[in-house]
Amino acid sequence: MSFPSPLAPDKGATALDLVYQAADVFRDMEKHARETEARAQSLCTSALERLRLAEGRAEAAERAQRELTVTTERKLQDACRALEQAQCCIEAQKDKLTAVELRAEVAEAEARQAKEALALVEEAIRKRLLCTNPHADGRLAAVA
Repeated sequence: MSFPSPLAPDKGATALDLVYQAADVFRDMEKHARETEARAQSLCTSALERLRLAEGRAEAAERAQRELTVTTERKLQDACRALEQAQCCIEAQKDKLTAVELRAEVAEAEARQAKEALALVEEAIRKRLLCTNPHADGRLAAVA
């Protein structure tokens, strides 16, 4: 049986040196991988926090929009009620104005009738009681 010849000291040292270099490369790769993973984790954490903040702002904006919508609808309903009340008041005022105008027309007609009746009474008094012509005496005409 034959045994392989032992490695020469310089080949063994070279191999051992290569193993150490490989170990250093692997350590550097692991270190780089850990740093990359840490950066990725940090980026994910930061992105998640920004996402939470954005969701919070979106929810706040939606709440504000709903509140604004409710407030606007309430104010619009109030304005509609006020408009309806104003229209009712305007109609009532128109009705009152119409009634006042009618009463004024009636009063004017009654005043004309009263004036005509008074003129007739004056004429009757002149003709029957005073037996005078209203145009003949200036004093009686002035009294009338």
